[in-house]
Amino acid sequence: MSHTDTLDQPDSLVKPFWRSIALHISIAAGILGYTLLLGHRTILMGDPNGGGMGSVAVNVLHTIPLPNKGGPTNPLANDTESAVPAPPPKVKTPPKVKTPPDAIPLKSSKSVKEPKRERPQTSEHNTFREHQKDLPNQLYTPGGQAVSSPMYNMPGAGGVGVGNNSPFGTQFGYYATLLRDRVAQNWKTSDIDPRIQTAPPLVATFTLRRDGSLVPGSVRISQSSGNHVLDISAQRAVYDAAPFPQLPQQFPQNEANIELRFELRR
Repeated sequence: MSHTDTLDQPDSLVKPFWRSIALHISIAAGILGYTLLLGHRTILMGDPNGGGMGSVAVNVLHTIPLPNKGGPTNPLANDTESAVPAPPPKVKTPPKVKTPPDAIPLKSSKSVKEPKRERPQTSEHNTFREHQKDLPNQLYTPGGQAVSSPMYNMPGAGGVGVGNNSPFGTQFGYYATLLRDRVAQNWKTSDIDPRIQTAPPLVATFTLRRDGSLVPGSVRISQSSGNHVLDISAQRAVYDAAPFPQLPQQFPQNEANIELRFELRR
């Protein structure tokens, strides 16, 4: 069947195939013949007088210095610096603070100023008191001057305080404060479990002789805190603080029953 288009006719590959075979055979024969003709000759490479000098030191270089042949500089083969201007840094504008409006004063009943009341003048005038001079420690009542001091009947420092049944009152309040501070300094709570931060208050009672010594067996716990270790520490504080200073000379009795209140605070 004849083809209307010559491109549709297949080409024969027989001739190109044999030509390729002949070309490869000729190349192989040429290499083999060159090897047989020059096989007995020695090929010398490098210096003919070289060799036999032992090890050679090799220096590592970062760059190889190539000879400069001169000529114009090729900008495509060299590093160039950018001529583009850098953008200016961005400046952060602080946030605007809104100022509160001016305060408007409110009308109040207290802002109204009351008129000053003039003190009424009396016809009677004590001229004797103006010329009277007060002497030091002068008394004006037959019962004596009342003593008032913040040192008397102070609450216990360090968790120790004088109980309500104190026999000293306000007249010998300084001695009660001395007893309280003495016992508070000797109260050691290091043996108590540190996890216990607070505990109910406990009350310890004891009896003092006039010379300041303890009556044997008088230190007792009249109100327990519920913690045996805490109660024992309060008793030990009283024993460690003894003997105390002697009772005041004006104290009317030879013995004094003392009540101290202990309260754990950490």
